[in-house]
Amino acid sequence: MSSTPGRAVRRAVTAVASVTALLSLAACGTGSPEAADASPAAANDSPGLTAARAAALKYAERPTGIPVTEPVGKDIPQGKTIDFILCGVQSCKDLADFFTAGARELGWTVKQIPTQGTPESVQAAYEQAVRDKPDAVVGSGFPRAVYAKQLAQLKAAGIPVIQSNADDVVGDGISLLKNGPKDVGIQGEMIASWVVSAGDGKADAVYFDLPAYTILKPVKESFAAKYKEWCAGCGLDTVEVPITAVGKDMPDRVVSYLRSHPKVTHVVFSLGLLNVGVPAALKTAGITGKHIVVNVGDAQNYQYIEGGLTQGAMALNSHELAWLQVDALARHFTGQSMEVDQRAVLPNVLVTKDNLPSADGDFPLVEDYEAQFKALWGLS
Repeated sequence: MSSTPGRAVRRAVTAVASVTALLSLAACGTGSPEAADASPAAANDSPGLTAARAAALKYAERPTGIPVTEPVGKDIPQGKTIDFILCGVQSCKDLADFFTAGARELGWTVKQIPTQGTPESVQAAYEQAVRDKPDAVVGSGFPRAVYAKQLAQLKAAGIPVIQSNADDVVGDGISLLKNGPKDVGIQGEMIASWVVSAGDGKADAVYFDLPAYTILKPVKESFAAKYKEWCAGCGLDTVEVPITAVGKDMPDRVVSYLRSHPKVTHVVFSLGLLNVGVPAALKTAGITGKHIVVNVGDAQNYQYIEGGLTQGAMALNSHELAWLQVDALARHFTGQSMEVDQRAVLPNVLVTKDNLPSADGDFPLVEDYEAQFKALWGLS
């Protein structure tokens, strides 16, 4: 599951992009640095635009270290079985695959249980986990209210449940929660910094949201707050999308909206999967001049970015998160607390064509994260 290091090294930008490169980004990725420098906006930056550009520079930095440095320090038992419950979208499947790769390093077996992303299918998956009696359960995307009965049963059986990307809190059956409500708000700020920078402080944006995943609410709220702070007077509309539109009529919905709102300059998606098929649909409809950024990028969106069909993405920490979950269970299975992993702050990166490490698939943010985690586990 690791990226190709040679290509990543060749294509990655330096940790801090130059101001000239950012101004090129502010010209929506189409103008030259010289043209951006010569624009009136560059000579008369507002405090909001200046702040947005500074934030975009910071968020474009690629981290070099994993957020945990304390070795497990004990022999990690092999032969453990883990049930991983999927959430119904590709990003969760990717997370499960990365987790499976990390667990395999420790001699564990992972059973991935699919769902359709509906409460009923999620409950059924947790029922399966209760019957399986694994050594641990990992889930993503849904709060405990959806599977409260099964969580209580797992807790009574002494089976730890670790969660991510869910609107929840640690405790009462949940042993670890990463990318919770207090963690994901930064993602909205990252996207807002790009939109304001790319629009030279004169954007008119639409935000397509997927409210079925309640963990995305802090992202939407943070985006709106920072966008309004940095881009006073800029237009912003929000469109809620049902989960049934994913993989079906989402491109048609976007085309229909943009036809009736021609002044919109920037299109934001709360999940990268909402953008799948949209660039082709816009081209077919003859809609041009729109600039797209997504939250939680994926392989398809990175290909779009490389091809100039999408301009930006918040790259989620899926690789690092998955192996951190493995690390937490390694500590649990050796009689230790997961607190070191709960305290860890996972990285995110704002990706554009200028600093895209790879378009071959979902890439790690920390290039050698596997080696760093294996060192903590005594495997190197």
